[in-house]
Amino acid sequence: MSDFTSLLPVMRAEVTAEHVRTLEHLRRLVEIETPSSDREALSAFAAQLLSWVSAELGPLSRAETTEHAEHGPTLIAEVPGTLPGRVVIVGHYDTVWPLGTLESIPFSVDDGIIRGPGVLDMKAGLVTGVHAVRLAIRHELALPTITFVFNGDEELGSPSSRPIIEAEAAGARAGLVIEPGVDWDLKAERKGVGVFGIHVDGIESHSGNDPAGGASAIVALAELIDQLAAGTDLDAGTSLNVGVIRGGSARNVIAGSAEADIDVRVTSSAEADRIDRLFASLHVSDDRVAFRVSGDWNRPPMTLSEGSRALIARVQEVAVDVRGELGLRSVGGGSDANFMAALGLPVLDGLGASGNGPHARSEHIIEADMDDRILLLTGILSEAFTDHAPSADR
Repeated sequence: MSDFTSLLPVMRAEVTAEHVRTLEHLRRLVEIETPSSDREALSAFAAQLLSWVSAELGPLSRAETTEHAEHGPTLIAEVPGTLPGRVVIVGHYDTVWPLGTLESIPFSVDDGIIRGPGVLDMKAGLVTGVHAVRLAIRHELALPTITFVFNGDEELGSPSSRPIIEAEAAGARAGLVIEPGVDWDLKAERKGVGVFGIHVDGIESHSGNDPAGGASAIVALAELIDQLAAGTDLDAGTSLNVGVIRGGSARNVIAGSAEADIDVRVTSSAEADRIDRLFASLHVSDDRVAFRVSGDWNRPPMTLSEGSRALIARVQEVAVDVRGELGLRSVGGGSDANFMAALGLPVLDGLGASGNGPHARSEHIIEADMDDRILLLTGILSEAFTDHAPSADR
């Protein structure tokens, strides 16, 4: 019997006894609003987050803050271990909610449902990660060195933090991502994400007096949108969504400019290559109109590698002790797990508390899930990285 298995009843009793304290920590994090676009708010939260982590986990071997010109700081908090190697735990503290959302969606606990802006995505995950490591330290469980990476730009695609995440993941034994879970499941596969834009330049003219003199950027954009829509292949897991369009200056002016914002999701690199070819083949019927495509692939697809399969197999033993076997899900959203998986690391994603309504006003977590998720992550850290645990696919 492992140390974790033998100590599980005691640790479960402790986590239950500390449940009110866990909710208080969650409330504190949620009630400091952290919109991705507000660098000042993010910086203030980051300082408090690092202070809280230090207070909960004791002396850190590293405590670093990297400031970014446009985005929230990226934090590193490292806990020295007794097992060989390092494990990277990644979580983000930015949310999609603007300042003031807390007034209309206050933090609340009602009939087993916890609400508040960012509670699911993903401040409950931050609490899960820190409380799990604290529990393992308290019971002197053998752990690898744990490197927490907390970033403030994930909801924007992690443009500033990605190099730091990849640098910290290099040489690590695995990446664990405390994004929200779904039921008692892991997010085993994620789609790759492309963020693109099209800008069209036409020729303005009066729509009544000189309709032939103009070249409509809006009409040309509509042609381009039709071509893009034809690229969607749901059977292959590929979708192209033109989410925002802008253009023209007045009802009676043939539009001189127009643009569109496009979100692309793919499940494979082959599909990403096909979409690249689609963008390269775009054309318009009026040769007086010019257009340009901007943007790139933001996150590569995350597929279930052999290393991740082996790690999941070991994790299932812990999960059965805590509650039951974990389900595996493929999801359409991307996360920072995509970056680490692309490096060949075994990756577990969706380790935070489960719930529903991410990015929606119905956002919530299931209160009863928090304690089990803390115990699960404690067990993963203490059981899955012994000397016969899986390593990166190299």
